Amino acid sequence: MTHEKLLVAVTGASGMVYVPALLNELSQGDVIVHGICSSSGREVLAMEQGLQPDNLPHVEKWFDEKDFSAPPASGSSDYQAMVIIPCTMGTLASVANGLSINLIHRAADVMLKERRRLILVVRETPLNRNHLQNMLKVHDAGGIICPAMPGYYLNPKTIEEAARTFAWKVTDLLNIVVPGRRRWEGKIT
Repeated sequence: MTHEKLLVAVTGASGMVYVPALLNELSQGDVIVHGICSSSGREVLAMEQGLQPDNLPHVEKWFDEKDFSAPPASGSSDYQAMVIIPCTMGTLASVANGLSINLIHRAADVMLKERRRLILVVRETPLNRNHLQNMLKVHDAGGIICPAMPGYYLNPKTIEEAARTFAWKVTDLLNIVVPGRRRWEGKIT
């Protein structure tokens, strides 16, 4: 049986609540997940969630952001998709402009050049002109910009429930079927 193989990258933007939410949902799909966490991602993950990357669920292997010899750096790797969650504006700028400063940027560049799914969960507000132009560049290169904006029509009661509704959006973009995924069913009268 062939499993979908995904790469999840964590950068230093606020919004770490989305990371375990996404990984928990991916754990219900038929996927293999590898990860990369930037040094600032480690700091913010510890601050906001009290976690280190190794404590996150469903990631089989973590790569060092400085290791350009790791499989995600090559177009011959067999990752079908990559999600950068949360994605800093610096990472967005690097991806938009083809700068491979670390393995996250290089892996994203590989996804774009190989025409594979790349999802950037940008987490910044307000947005300036450079942010918007960089988002458009990534979009035009084939990436998906998916701002960390949970849906509230399913009436989440906690921050974690809201993060889960957002994780469902990302799994939809990845074409991953998640059991128990709730959807809008129209106005209840």
